[in-house]
Amino acid sequence: MGIKVWKKEFEGRELSVEHGRVAKQANGAILIRFADSALLVTATAAKEPRENIDFFPLTVEYQEKFYAAGKIPGGFIKREGKPGEEAILSARLVDRPIRPLFPDNFFNEVQIVVTVLSADPENDPNVWGITGASLALNISDIPFNDVVAGVRIAYVNGEYIVMPTTSILENAELDIVVAGTEDAITMVEGEAAEVSEEVMLGALNKAHEAIKELVTFEKSIISEFNPTKMELSPEEEKSEIEKEFEDMIDDAVLEEKLLTPGKQERSKTVDAYRDELIEKVTSDMEEEEKKNYIPRLKSIFGEHEKRKVRRMIVEKGIRVDSRGIDEIRPITCEVGIFPRTHGSALFTRGETQSLGVVTLGATIDEQIVDTLMEEGRKRFMLHYNFPPYSVGETRPFHGPGRREIGHGHLAERSVKRILPSEDEFPYTIRIVSEILESNGSSSMATVCSASLALMDAGVPVKKHVAGIAMGLIQEEDKTVILTDILGEEDHLGDMDFKVAGTREGITGFQMDVKVSGISEEVMREALERAREARLKILSIMEETISTPRDHLSPYAPLISVMKIPIEKIADLIGPGGRNVKQIIEDTDVKIDIEQDGTVKIVGNSKENLDKARDEVENLIREIKEGEIFEGVVTRVENYGAFVEILPSKIGLLHISNLGRYVKNISQVMKVGDKIKVKVISTDDNGKIQLKLVSENSGNREKRSHTKHHFVPNRRRSEHYNKRR
Repeated sequence: MGIKVWKKEFEGRELSVEHGRVAKQANGAILIRFADSALLVTATAAKEPRENIDFFPLTVEYQEKFYAAGKIPGGFIKREGKPGEEAILSARLVDRPIRPLFPDNFFNEVQIVVTVLSADPENDPNVWGITGASLALNISDIPFNDVVAGVRIAYVNGEYIVMPTTSILENAELDIVVAGTEDAITMVEGEAAEVSEEVMLGALNKAHEAIKELVTFEKSIISEFNPTKMELSPEEEKSEIEKEFEDMIDDAVLEEKLLTPGKQERSKTVDAYRDELIEKVTSDMEEEEKKNYIPRLKSIFGEHEKRKVRRMIVEKGIRVDSRGIDEIRPITCEVGIFPRTHGSALFTRGETQSLGVVTLGATIDEQIVDTLMEEGRKRFMLHYNFPPYSVGETRPFHGPGRREIGHGHLAERSVKRILPSEDEFPYTIRIVSEILESNGSSSMATVCSASLALMDAGVPVKKHVAGIAMGLIQEEDKTVILTDILGEEDHLGDMDFKVAGTREGITGFQMDVKVSGISEEVMREALERAREARLKILSIMEETISTPRDHLSPYAPLISVMKIPIEKIADLIGPGGRNVKQIIEDTDVKIDIEQDGTVKIVGNSKENLDKARDEVENLIREIKEGEIFEGVVTRVENYGAFVEILPSKIGLLHISNLGRYVKNISQVMKVGDKIKVKVISTDDNGKIQLKLVSENSGNREKRSHTKHHFVPNRRRSEHYNKRR
């Protein structure tokens, strides 16, 4: 076909799609540009299917190249390494809407690689990975069942904005990424500032209009290609043994087993029934033949189990844990679990349990952010851990995976809107959610435990935030929305729909849909049911703790914030940092000085904090005529002595101002002596003239004069003694 370029104006900027110039050995490759951002999206598939697997082997990689933003990677190794959190989250944005659109009987390994080649700081390229992946797959020989596109939507000052710039997002009340096909929305991810369900619905409708426009553009491009798609693995005819096995499954017995209380017990009971049936039909087989049959028989049983669970819900309104369709599992909340943590809470909903722990730190504890699209510091972090014991399994620990990063990010976005500003609460805040037990919706349990732990820590949040996961069973004859879904219902159902928020509105939102379409009416009902459930959970949380504690943990650091004139920053720091280092050593505190003159002093005791604050004030204060100080002689010359009256504040005591005649000032004082002096003049250049105050004359000084005592530190005294 050669090189072809298709262009379109979209939301006031140029959208360009190019094919045929680069990456021609991939099954499908697209170069997509929007404004000054550019992505190369490739789709590659293995030539043969993987055998003996029951999942689709898809991987999506999002590669951030620092050269795309004209930057060199930080650290010692000046090249891109493993993907950071932002790249992993961007990969998940692409993965989630395309994964359900591959044929069920396609098991060839597929890899989508999205490479950022040019990064416009005002136009984040990550959302375009969804559209690029759809195009790359559809023009390739890889089987793919639909055309999908993605857009970002913001809500600012009562207006919906499609593909907002970074500047606009700074003031947005809502920021979501929406993906979908021409017929339906299939994925949503984002955050909001307590917006209503109506505002959220409006954003989804606006997003779908834009998605339809992009899908039409995609279809015009795809129509110029006529790829021959790979052959799908043929659906094998069931053998007589398999048919016999399927006939042996008794629906009434299976239903009884499925209603066994408790996830682990239910799994054991159902598996025991399955294995009993398998043993009956394979008892006469040779060991090798039995080994080949067992995976297929387990798959048949699993499909039958899925159908049974769905029909129980649709026909009888019965869920496997015997709840009603809109019933929330039993909830318990506990706070103040551990004495040494700064704040802790245990949130348990059914068989899902999150331990939330808050740690407060100083500015130095902020996370340094140096990504492709962002540089700076991050004062709030929420980390989610999902250990294998939480689901009764054993597996190696390899650090946080994509699931942990994705769930933690959703919870972090849901909670951050209720946090106090840095001016109100100058702490770095880290929350860790340890999932101790899991049976569905652990990310929303994390939101709840985080909110409880923040109040337990005394962080001045104004209200609680809670989360709930909704599900959907959509059959030809009926659609049922489920409140507070179990892990089984997530796996066997058609939608995973998470909503977090306060009593006033939504703060976090995530949706993944596995079916072809969900009507606006269903979406509206799901949002309303989620709101009702959220309010119930918030009431339970408020019964446990309704306002933040009026004090911080005794083990939390203390922070004092003060503002100094910008021109005094150099005086505080001192030559080579001498002054600030000395304060830190004298008072056992940490000091952070910002460019606007904000000074944060962090210590473990109020006494040290006050002492450090006094020393800072002494360093930056103006010396006034008539003030009396007790200073230290730092240098002696024939014409007078230099006296340090405050840290880095040195004045001249001229020989003529001793109050009596001496031939050589060294006859009456030496380096290291403490003497009382009075300021007789200062000038604009910072020069200070002093005169000696004797004990007798000191009594005659005006009582209104403040006496300032400057005590030298140990190191300075030792230095003077050595010189002496």
